[in-house]
Amino acid sequence: MSRSEELFERARAVLPGGVNSPVRAFRAVGGTPFFVARAAGAQLTDVDGRTYLDYVGSWGPLILGHAHPAVLDAIRAAVERGWSYGTPCEPEVELAEHVRRRMPAVEMLRCVSSGTEATMAAVRLARAATRRDAILKFEGCYHGHGDSFLVKAGSGVATLGLPDSPGVPAVLAGLTVTLPFNDTPAVDALFRRQGDTLAAVIVEPYVGNSGFIAPAPEFHTTLRALCDRHGALLIFDEVMTGFRVAAGGAQERLHVRPDLTTLGKIIGGGMPVGAYGGRADLMRLVAPEGPVYQAGTLSGNPVAMAAGLATLRETERPGFYETLERRTARLVAGIANAARRHGIAVTAGHAGSMWGMYFARGPIRNFAEAKAADTGAFARWHRAALARGVFLAPSAFEAGFVSGAHTDADIDFTITQLDAALGEARAR
Repeated sequence: MSRSEELFERARAVLPGGVNSPVRAFRAVGGTPFFVARAAGAQLTDVDGRTYLDYVGSWGPLILGHAHPAVLDAIRAAVERGWSYGTPCEPEVELAEHVRRRMPAVEMLRCVSSGTEATMAAVRLARAATRRDAILKFEGCYHGHGDSFLVKAGSGVATLGLPDSPGVPAVLAGLTVTLPFNDTPAVDALFRRQGDTLAAVIVEPYVGNSGFIAPAPEFHTTLRALCDRHGALLIFDEVMTGFRVAAGGAQERLHVRPDLTTLGKIIGGGMPVGAYGGRADLMRLVAPEGPVYQAGTLSGNPVAMAAGLATLRETERPGFYETLERRTARLVAGIANAARRHGIAVTAGHAGSMWGMYFARGPIRNFAEAKAADTGAFARWHRAALARGVFLAPSAFEAGFVSGAHTDADIDFTITQLDAALGEARAR
């Protein structure tokens, strides 16, 4: 028995499913999850000494790779000054100013400790501002594990094949309306029927929790126009896409200005950080300036702020995003070309350094089409890739990520290994 297998057996006795977040259990791909001993750059090393090229990147935050020296130095310096104050500190202000400069729609923001906190608070604020209760979300989009969002959700809910989560009161679930992503006619029809009852539309601008799904060209501009016409707020959930698909996030790439934005992952540099922000008139409704209450003991934690600031500053180096996009495009094209050589139907895509692939002919435009892909083939591919030293997300319904630590040689190695893994997946 390997050391990882031993640890997993121990974990199952004290942690539900042996993990602290469901997808980590490898249920969708089979086998036992490996336990990490250390990480550096683009590599993970497990407790048995095996190394893997990592395309999970802690599920998106590590755009610079693991243990980047600039981030490590910032964390060390912050820790030496004390790691939790419970009172304001300068890095909170600096991070907010940095975000506002790169995302002009975020005129003011509030830091929290997770993406789930950010989305929950943003919806509460939208309901208070509009004095309406209903929200619209899209099937397969995951906005954290808040009660309002676990209706036709993606991510681990989809990976494990679960229905809408038990424990969510029906009366609350009834306030969440769902539609297929990219279905502009359905959105238009819904707004004609009940647009004046909607507090907000919340959307992943590029879906990363059903795999990777890009928006149709007119989709988000239609959402913006309909929200304006009916007095609803448009919330971009950029927890995953923020500072990932472009220097200014998806809103920069798509040229659409949301009313509210939720952030996480990269703005914490791998530390537990989230934020929500947007129009100043809306954010001034948040306590203590306004009546909408939200608080958090560790919000604006000085160590987390330092990690996030160091990460964001490193991404401003000349050519950073252009290099990431080029390498991601080459990876995705290499996988697609390999699949064609093996006679395997796949569809793959990317935005910036966020990417995904389905075992299906495509195009994949929504969650229903994503669910129709061959998840069994993905599981076989995942196992074969892992055996060859390439770590992909252990789910057909999660995006992958390229980091600044991945080199051209890493991309070449990955394409070669994934090509061989595709051959093995097909042979079985």
